[in-house]
Amino acid sequence: MHTCIREMLEERERAYLAPWATLSSESKGRAEPEPEDPYRTRFQRDRDRILHSKAFRRLKRKTQVFLAPQDDHYRTRLTHTLEVAQIARTVSRALSLNEDLTEAIALGHDLGHTPFGHAGERVLDAVCPGGFRHYEQSLRVVDLLEHRGGKRGLNLTHEVREGIRYHSEGKGVLKGKPVTGPSTPEGRVLSLSDAIAYINHDVDDAVRARVITPDDLPRDAVRVLGVTASERVDRMVVGLIEGTHEDKIGIEPEVRGAMILLRDFLYAEVYPCGAIDLEIRKAESMLAHLYEYLMRHPPEEALGDETGDPIERRVVDFVAGMTDEYALQLYERLLLPTPWNRA
Repeated sequence: MHTCIREMLEERERAYLAPWATLSSESKGRAEPEPEDPYRTRFQRDRDRILHSKAFRRLKRKTQVFLAPQDDHYRTRLTHTLEVAQIARTVSRALSLNEDLTEAIALGHDLGHTPFGHAGERVLDAVCPGGFRHYEQSLRVVDLLEHRGGKRGLNLTHEVREGIRYHSEGKGVLKGKPVTGPSTPEGRVLSLSDAIAYINHDVDDAVRARVITPDDLPRDAVRVLGVTASERVDRMVVGLIEGTHEDKIGIEPEVRGAMILLRDFLYAEVYPCGAIDLEIRKAESMLAHLYEYLMRHPPEEALGDETGDPIERRVVDFVAGMTDEYALQLYERLLLPTPWNRA
């Protein structure tokens, strides 16, 4: 009875998914072979391992755009991840692709993001041997830094690892660049769903923060995508579904053009605006000083690392894993003077 459940799920995939969908039973497997689970497919197990990881839980206190937001309604890296997963699952379902694979990639794609978003990424890129890119760090998290049952790494399938590694390819699609990966249609859906999510919620958060008003949005983009946030995300999702032909994942040209207009608007008017840029500069300075201090006084978490990497790399891992709140608290404890209290 037990062994039949996973096999039943695998048979259901073969019967109902598109011919070009990725079947869990035909996965290229894991770096370390494991016995199959009696109840779950390989991609379902990967999703669950990511969901239960410490790195996933820390996403709730990591910046998306607005640094360390006190208002509960601004996106964090976790809510971004959940929105990406929702969009990607909707598209995968409509295209008869493997939803479990898509969701596993979605939940793991930003595990390597630093505190304070791309501000932290720039700081670590300047000091990390070989540079620092959050998508590569996400893969490092699942391969080395997370632990499962006393073993290092989550030992995920090839398809999920590849999807995480190449999830930023959606930005290249919007720029008209050729896509070099991922190889699965589910991974390509995820990369474009990531772009759909961040364009929409960054506009929404910028309006909430009164950095812009809805009237500031490019008129041609509004004409194609709609006036409200829900209209825009719906139109982009439909554009992705309707713009895909079999395993060639794409976006309708008109929708793609409107997305590019919105993305360029964000980079021109929102991300560099004074209120955001000032705080980003503070965060960059703080993390740079924190990294320098930790290099002189390596924390036990880095000294006890099992990867065998140089201390520079291990301190980068330590800083990259911090939440915004923890980085602020650690900086205050280590680098700000403590008021004298001689009772």
